[in-house]
Order: sequence, then C-alpha cells, then structure tokens
Amino acid sequence: MNQPSLEAPDWSKIPAPEDDGAAAHLTGQRFPDVALTDTNDESVVLSREPGRIVVFAYPRTGEPGKIGLTEDWDMIPGARGCTPQTCSFRDLAGELKAAGAARVFGLSTQSTDYQREMVTRLHIPFPVLSDAKLELTKALKLPTMEVAGQTLLKRLALVADAGVITHVFYPVFPPDRSAADVLAWLKANPV
Repeated sequence: MNQPSLEAPDWSKIPAPEDDGAAAHLTGQRFPDVALTDTNDESVVLSREPGRIVVFAYPRTGEPGKIGLTEDWDMIPGARGCTPQTCSFRDLAGELKAAGAARVFGLSTQSTDYQREMVTRLHIPFPVLSDAKLELTKALKLPTMEVAGQTLLKRLALVADAGVITHVFYPVFPPDRSAADVLAWLKANPV
C-alpha cells in the first residue's frame, strides 16, 4: 500500500524502524576522503568541510504521481518519509545555521540528476550529495537496506566537527521530526 501524499503520510500506519546497532560505530569516526557530487555539480569531500556540518541520509525520495519502488514500500520500516525529512531540513535550514551548522547536506544513493529534480521541485536551499557508487557508504559502513535490487541508505542524521562525526541520530522516526531533533541537539551542544 502506497500512501497518496509524499509530504504528509500518516505515520500511525507506517512501521517505525528499530535500532539494529548498525550506526553504533559512527560516533568518533572521521569522514573518509571520498569525493561526492552534489546537486550544484560540485565535488564535496566531507572530511575537508571546516567547522560543524549536518548530513542527513535517506533511502530515496519519491516522485509525485509515481508509485513507490515496491508495492509494500510503506511497510518497510524506515523506508517511507524521505520527502518529509528533506522538507523538515529545508524549513529549518536557517535555524540550523544559526545554531552552528556551517553547512547542511542531504545524502542518498540516488543519482545527482534524480536529486537535482527533487531539489528544484521542493526548493531545497542546500546541496544533496549522491553516493550512487556507494563509496562513502562502504567506507563508513553506513547502515543500508536492500530493496528491489538496490542498496539504499537507512535514514540517519550525522553532526560532524572538522570532519569527525560527533553525534549520530539513528534510527530516525518520524522522519519529519528529524531536523527539529538535530536543531535541539545543536542548541544544547554549541560549538
């Protein structure tokens, strides 16, 4: 069953992901020197980003009027909610920066072209990174799931200072609260 709204699903009808421990190793890890292309066609190496950054990862955003990747997409714990999560970061982007995030990045394994359409359609004010080759995913051992023959990132958010991951939000549910949770942590943990 796919819900009709990409931006406002009924979370009570969607199973929440459980903490499987797949992100427990990330705190204290340095981002690897992996270059990813962003939606501005720039190469970004997260390990070289100065100051505090926020990176939120998600499986894949949907497209209006198109069916989900699988018929049971909404019933896969943690799959549904990429658009609401991205929009939550869009809506709080200014506050996140005011709370110390020098930059905010979205991250998925979708292609840059696919992400660029989403950024334009949803008016996203920050770059979204493509890890279509799974280079960052494999180097950091990010949590993933296999769906319809594709390797997708599980939803999480990372705060990093000078390239070192200092806080991990995992699992994330409901996704539309992700940016508010990160904002609260930034305010409680200033640089």
